[in-house]
Amino acid sequence: MGMTDMAYTGFQREGESLPQMRREGMQRLRGRTPLPRELLRLSVLIPVYNERETIELILDQVHAVPVNKEVICVNDCSTDGTAEILDRLLQAGRIDRLIHQPRNMGKGKAIRTALAESTGNVVIVQDADLEYDPADWPGLLEPIIDGVADASFGSRFLGGPHRVLYFWHSVGNATLTTFSNMFTNLNLTDMETCYKAIRGELARSLHLTSDRFGFEVEVTARLAQQRARIFEVPISYSGRTYAEGKKIGWKDGVAAIGHIIKYNLQR
Repeated sequence: MGMTDMAYTGFQREGESLPQMRREGMQRLRGRTPLPRELLRLSVLIPVYNERETIELILDQVHAVPVNKEVICVNDCSTDGTAEILDRLLQAGRIDRLIHQPRNMGKGKAIRTALAESTGNVVIVQDADLEYDPADWPGLLEPIIDGVADASFGSRFLGGPHRVLYFWHSVGNATLTTFSNMFTNLNLTDMETCYKAIRGELARSLHLTSDRFGFEVEVTARLAQQRARIFEVPISYSGRTYAEGKKIGWKDGVAAIGHIIKYNLQR
């Protein structure tokens, strides 16, 4: 027995092992706030706009993940028949709550609408276009369950498998992430990722106003301002081409620069 073990036994409670005591001690030292796995309830926020080809498939993937969840879909005034498909899926019990926006109001507004309806102690945004795989959720949720994180970002640039696509998209993403990091003083690798799992009470307390693609910038800025503990984990990514329905473009990238300045200077 080493000197550390000898010292530790003086405080050992009956029936408690040394590894258990060390683990509990480290949790106290590092300020952990564990979330009991059996109490986890995940609110899945799904903004949907013209995704009739993929919405059923993504819900299959969502329900394949063995976690207690509620599924909240917001139809952003789709015009391709997606609304009717969502109504059918709601009736079939594959969606817990469905909101139809009266007009196209943007992804950020759809997420904020879903967030206001959420009740889970963890929330996550899930795009409906199959670019992000819900099979990555367990890795994303682990830092929050373990109590070391208030938010967990899934990074497409930390080594996970990904579809090879546009070089300039990756350059633009890295540039925006670096520019955001300069304001937030975070060292993220993928600020624009869709996969941001956040403790429910924290997410619902954030002052969010962005209606469109500025949501990713704004929520990152607000989390940094709240001094939230953020972890990054690698995720897979199967990006779409524009022919396959990708919606975000270079104009959104330019707008993101203004969003970064605005939301980080706005308190």
